Formats: sequence, C-alpha cells, structure tokens
Amino acid sequence: MRNPGRGHGNLVIIGSKPIMNYVVACLTLFNSGVETVYIRARGRHISKAIDSIELLRRIFIKDATVKNIEIGTDVLTRDDGEKANVSTIEILLSPF
Repeated sequence: MRNPGRGHGNLVIIGSKPIMNYVVACLTLFNSGVETVYIRARGRHISKAIDSIELLRRIFIKDATVKNIEIGTDVLTRDDGEKANVSTIEILLSPF
C-alpha cells in the first residue's frame, strides 16, 4: 500500500482501541482543516475501520463521502519464520 498520509498528519491507523477513539480522531482532523483523511487497517481490524466510517457518516458528518478504497495484502514473517498473508484496506474519506 502507498504511504500518502505519512508526514502529513491525515492518516488514522485502526488498531485495538475502541471505535469512538478513531471517530474522534477523524473529527479532530476534519475540524483542524484537513480536506481528506486516510483510514488504514489490516487483518481483523478491517471491520472496525468500516464501522468507524459508518458511525462518522451516520451520526457526525452526514455529508462525508468515501473517495477511494484500496485493498491489498501484506506479507508478514511470523516468529517461527513462516510467512503470513494479511489483508489490508485503505479508505480515503472526505467531509463533503
């Protein structure tokens, strides 16, 4: 996947925190004047990324639109040396 948000402050990486943390992070970025936010997740956190975006769109920013979705696979090396494929998603979100 690309690294469009690196260094620009418009990237939210979804992990194991509660969904509202990521919604608030997106709201904070949009309120600070950022025009687009990249939301990135992989593996089991992909569904949490989608839930975060839907919560943001249905409750907080009703005009928010998904501009682009990229899916892919990261190849990780486990502790035992085996390779593991992990699905990834990156969603470009705009408040208008």
